[in-house]
Amino acid sequence: MNEFALLVAATLSAGTPLAIAGLGLLVNERAGVLNLGAEGMMLIAAVAGFAVAFHSGSDTLAFAAGALAGALAAAIFGLLVIWLNTNQTATGLALSLFGAGFSAFVGIGYVGKKLGERSNHAIPGLSDIPFLGTAVFRQHPMVYGGIALMLLIAWVLYRTRAGLVLRAIGESPDSAHALGYPVRALRLAAVMTGGALCGVSGAYLSVVYAPLWVEGMVAGRGWIALALTPFATWRPARVLLGAYLFGGVTMLQLQLQGRGVHIASEFMSMLPYLATIAVLVLISRNPAWIRVNMPASLGKSFMPGH
Repeated sequence: MNEFALLVAATLSAGTPLAIAGLGLLVNERAGVLNLGAEGMMLIAAVAGFAVAFHSGSDTLAFAAGALAGALAAAIFGLLVIWLNTNQTATGLALSLFGAGFSAFVGIGYVGKKLGERSNHAIPGLSDIPFLGTAVFRQHPMVYGGIALMLLIAWVLYRTRAGLVLRAIGESPDSAHALGYPVRALRLAAVMTGGALCGVSGAYLSVVYAPLWVEGMVAGRGWIALALTPFATWRPARVLLGAYLFGGVTMLQLQLQGRGVHIASEFMSMLPYLATIAVLVLISRNPAWIRVNMPASLGKSFMPGH
C-alpha cells in the first residue's frame, strides 16, 4: 500500500509540469494561436529559474523568473506570427530550436551544480493520514497550484465575459473584430499568458523536480504538453487528467526498473512518448470529433481589413 501511495505522489509531481504547460498552451489555442515552441520556452525558463534559485535561494523568485522568461519568449513569437503574419508552425519550431541552443549556452556555468536543501512541504496533520498523507499531502505547493490553475482557467473560459471573448476570437476572429474587439492584442495577451505558464513549468523542473540544471532537461515534455490539448479536446479538466496519466506512465517505468523487470531501460524510457503517439493516433481516427472541438481559427493568421 505504501509503495502505491509513493507511486501516486510521484505521479502528481511528474504530471504537474505537464499540466501547467498544457493549460498554458490551451489558452493559446483557445485564442486561435498554435505555438509549437513549448519545449524551447520551458528550457529557457528552466535555466533562468535555476540560475535565480541558485543565486538567491528563493523558489518564489525562481518561478517569477521562469514565468518572465517564458512570457518574453512567447512575446517574440507572438509579434512574429500575429503582427508580421509569419507561419505559426515554422515560427514555433524555430522557437523550440532556439530555446534548446540558447539554454544550453547560458547554462554552461550551471552544469553539475545543485540547489540547497529543499524545504519540507508536508501539511501538518493531513500528512499523517494513512495513504492519503503520503500520496497527496506531502507535495510541493505548485502541485496544488496546478489543480487551482485548472479550476481558474475553466472558470474564466466558461463563466466570464473575458473567456467568452477569448473563445470567440479562437472561433471567428473576423466576427470578433467586427464587434470592436482588439483581436491581435488579445491574442498576444493569450500567447504571453501561455508562455508564462510554460515558463513556470520549466522552472518547476529545474528548481523542484530535479533540482539541478542539465542541458536538454525538459526532455520532450513540451511536446507531450502540446499533445495534451487535442487529447483533452481543449478542455482544462481533461488536460489535468491527461497530464497525470502521462506522469503516471513515466513513474511506472521507473518503478518497474526498480523492481528488476527485465526490459531494456531504453524501451522503458520510451514509454511516455509511445503513449503520446498512441493517444494521437487514436484521436486522429475520428477527424470529425476533432473538428467539432478544435477552435475553428487555430493556426490561421488574422490581418484586420483582409
